[in-house]
Amino acid sequence: NPVIKNPGLRDFRDPKVMWYEPQKKWIMSLATKNNVTFYSSPDLKKWIKESDFGDGRGAHGGGWECPDLITLDDSGKQRWVLIVSLNPGGPNMGSATQYFVGDFDGKTFTSSQTATQWIDYGPDNYAGITWSNTGNRKIFIGWMSNWLYANLVPTEKWRNAMTLPRDLKLKHVGENIYLTSQPVSELSAIQSKPVTVHNVKVTASTDLSSKTGGVKFPCQLTLDMEEVKDFRLVLSNTAGEELIIGYDKKQNQYFIDRTKSGKTDFQKDFANRHVAPRLSDNGKMDISLIIDVSSVELFADEGLSAMTEIFFPNKPYTQIRLESGSNIVIKTMEYIALSAYN
Repeated sequence: NPVIKNPGLRDFRDPKVMWYEPQKKWIMSLATKNNVTFYSSPDLKKWIKESDFGDGRGAHGGGWECPDLITLDDSGKQRWVLIVSLNPGGPNMGSATQYFVGDFDGKTFTSSQTATQWIDYGPDNYAGITWSNTGNRKIFIGWMSNWLYANLVPTEKWRNAMTLPRDLKLKHVGENIYLTSQPVSELSAIQSKPVTVHNVKVTASTDLSSKTGGVKFPCQLTLDMEEVKDFRLVLSNTAGEELIIGYDKKQNQYFIDRTKSGKTDFQKDFANRHVAPRLSDNGKMDISLIIDVSSVELFADEGLSAMTEIFFPNKPYTQIRLESGSNIVIKTMEYIALSAYN
């Protein structure tokens, strides 16, 4: 011990090890300040430095952490994806996780990707990695918080949960390749019978709670729309607090606004409106929300855009309403209560 000595870097951390079958060796991805360094070994004892990745690539607002090198199927072709967390420097301040789609030859990871891509645009999904024992599936889980306020959140017996596990896949949009994330199918084990409503017309404000028979958290709410239009989904309570989730067509952005969500004064940047670009070019829109008493995980356009957000209402949210000035029609709305986590 140690099997690899620190050459003198402040950050030399978070090893993630995988077996590289083509060359019969182990590959370690290691966070080294604001880069990822790859090492190889035949026996997990003797390690050789292979290469570095990161200079001039992606976001560098802070140190890199928790690298994870994985493969994903792309219509029969194997592509490599490097997942790297960053703090600070995320798209909505503080911590976040970026990714690079590329290739790996056992020595060097290369990527032609020029724009920085984020696995989740919300402020509260950080330091996530994948399991190594799930066959062809790549299942990712993240830490549901942000180092801006992780030690300040107004909780009593615990701080900062984990996100739902998510299946990662690749999807092409035009000339770009994106990483998509969706809740794992195993979520069905705690789902109740769905309440499904068709052709919900929204002119100004529509109470969805009355259509679902009330609201109980945790739950899953899915909306399918034939057209891409502005909307605001508002969770509220009797204290007048609101969490607003929506889409701004002019800006082509999804957003989550927690400025009036409840307890927000424990840190100056917590009360904010966060945004995520809509990456899909589809003329239809689908949104799935996993909502708990103090968190929401948004998956839009089959997981192309994802946002994770925590909040702390003084009283439980009991109402959900949908607002739009664009006369939208929800083709299908599905509400599913989820049983308590064991």
